[in-house]
Amino acid sequence: MDNIAATALDWHRAGQGAVLATVMESWSSAPTRAGATMAVSGSGETCGALAGGSVEADVVPAALAALSAGEARTLSLQVSDERARAARLACGGSIRVLLQPVGSALPEPLLAKLAAATTDRRPVALVTPPEGAPRLATPEDFPERFRTGRSGAEKETGAFVALHVPPLRLIVVGAGQIAEALVPMARACDMAPLVLDPRPGFAAAFHAAPASADPVEEAIAAAAPDARTAVVTLTHDHPVDDAGLRAALASPAFYIGALGSRRTHAARLERLAAAGIPGDTAARIHAPVGLDIGAVTPAEIAASILAQMIAALRRP
Repeated sequence: MDNIAATALDWHRAGQGAVLATVMESWSSAPTRAGATMAVSGSGETCGALAGGSVEADVVPAALAALSAGEARTLSLQVSDERARAARLACGGSIRVLLQPVGSALPEPLLAKLAAATTDRRPVALVTPPEGAPRLATPEDFPERFRTGRSGAEKETGAFVALHVPPLRLIVVGAGQIAEALVPMARACDMAPLVLDPRPGFAAAFHAAPASADPVEEAIAAAAPDARTAVVTLTHDHPVDDAGLRAALASPAFYIGALGSRRTHAARLERLAAAGIPGDTAARIHAPVGLDIGAVTPAEIAASILAQMIAALRRP
């Protein structure tokens, strides 16, 4: 995934000039959401996207004008239904974009810190008040925004909070049929998958993505799941699944799910308790995994799991 802040910083330091363009608001059925970010160089080159190609051509000249003036500006755009369809989007709407030239409206040291946080997978927010200099904030400053991933303006202060959070990741323990269906679905939702299965032959036979046969606990520890990571165990092989759950429960993963019936999960909880995992910690596990939609086939079960992950991520 592009480090948009780092690209803008490189352009600025190379003498080209750069502007950070960020969607502040969207109305109707606009094909974007607040927080979408794009960098524009002084030569009109871009990195990132705002609305799937439906407004970028209008943003570039406005960004260059802001760069020439050396001041932050806002740009309001209307995306017609016809224009949205030309970009293979369902429908149009209105958006407002914040344009921040680097070096004037957006200080270089601040952008450097933002770029470093992106590289290190540290979630931060770029906070731009109605008046005064922008600053960086942490999840402790806006816990609900970071939990749900929603950028936007603060009602009390009017400050615009643009989240810059690491890409979502999904760790799947069990390279079986459900995983074959789940991995491409997760990728379509911008989740980067990691598939683990130490059972002989399973990882090698997996088709949807490269899979690792390394010991599960070691592999999960090496992956260092964070608050932008989901973990799901699907093997039905108790020692393997339990190892994955123990490692996941030691992390701040936003979602942990485990395949199996209620009876299976009750026995699992007993094993985890015997391993020293408190009941309130084990309660983080979604089991039986997935939303109760009557799923039967591997693809249906995968869809129910992905839907439950999204609900855990987005709902208050």
